[in-house]
Amino acid sequence: MPDLMIDAKDLTRTFGDVTALDRVSLQVPRGTVTALLGHNGAGKTTLVNVLSTILPQDGGSARVAGFDVATQGHRVRSRIGLTGQFASVDEQLSGTQNLALIARLLGASKPEARQRTAELLELFDLADAAGRKVSTYSGGMKRRLDLAASLVGHPDVVFLDEPTTGLDPTSRLGMWDIVERLVDDGTTVLLTTQYLEEADRLADAVTVLSNGRVVAAGSAVELKASVGQRTVALTVTDANRVPEALASLRAAGFDPLHEGSRNRKITIPVEAANALAAVVRALDAAGTEVSELALHEPTLDDVYLTLTHQAAA
Repeated sequence: MPDLMIDAKDLTRTFGDVTALDRVSLQVPRGTVTALLGHNGAGKTTLVNVLSTILPQDGGSARVAGFDVATQGHRVRSRIGLTGQFASVDEQLSGTQNLALIARLLGASKPEARQRTAELLELFDLADAAGRKVSTYSGGMKRRLDLAASLVGHPDVVFLDEPTTGLDPTSRLGMWDIVERLVDDGTTVLLTTQYLEEADRLADAVTVLSNGRVVAAGSAVELKASVGQRTVALTVTDANRVPEALASLRAAGFDPLHEGSRNRKITIPVEAANALAAVVRALDAAGTEVSELALHEPTLDDVYLTLTHQAAA
């Protein structure tokens, strides 16, 4: 098995005059999660469709599980699982029937299909509803069954295209737990999402797309460090003491942000977390009491908003 389970170089895909993918490159090591972030129309689903052989590329190359998506599509499809944005299970069949049908289509014997179906229904907490028609399932149950269906063939690579869209918070957390278990077992996951907290929790690496182009790539920590800004936020107890606090902070080398003569809140951009101690010393020197004081680390939301704004400019 290759160390890179997805290796895409300069992928291009157009639809008429629209360039959906513009020389996109992506590498995903085995047993990791890479998250694709981007606005609607950024190219996330198009990239998944090319890598899963649903769409041909117009340029560039890509290998998935060691096989070329353009010339060895049947080998790629035998190694992957795909869950789209909407559950694609048959609602007139039961949960058991859905999974057993897929197993048989993939060449499993009847005993093998029964065993694999039972394993997946248990894994996805659907065993109690196994005999019910899927039309009676909740949205979260349908999404779990859809993901289970993509795993019937023991895929090496799983593509999850916004798998938690429309789910309630409890169902979303359940899906996250399942994805983490898959990766612990060695599965490689490419995840598209618009939930920044989802990428922050699950992803080993993040690639940000905008208008079909990669605008940033790296770990969440790396992206936050390169784009985001740490800040110290504080609230002065006595509004009359704000001028002295600002003067003392500036004397200590900070550039505090403050608006409004009676506003008691001050925000201070800082380079490192240990600057918090210097802020406290500056406030103490000014004899300033504060009712709130907190260090705020940059978030993926900050990164995403900054990068997509820069790309659109």
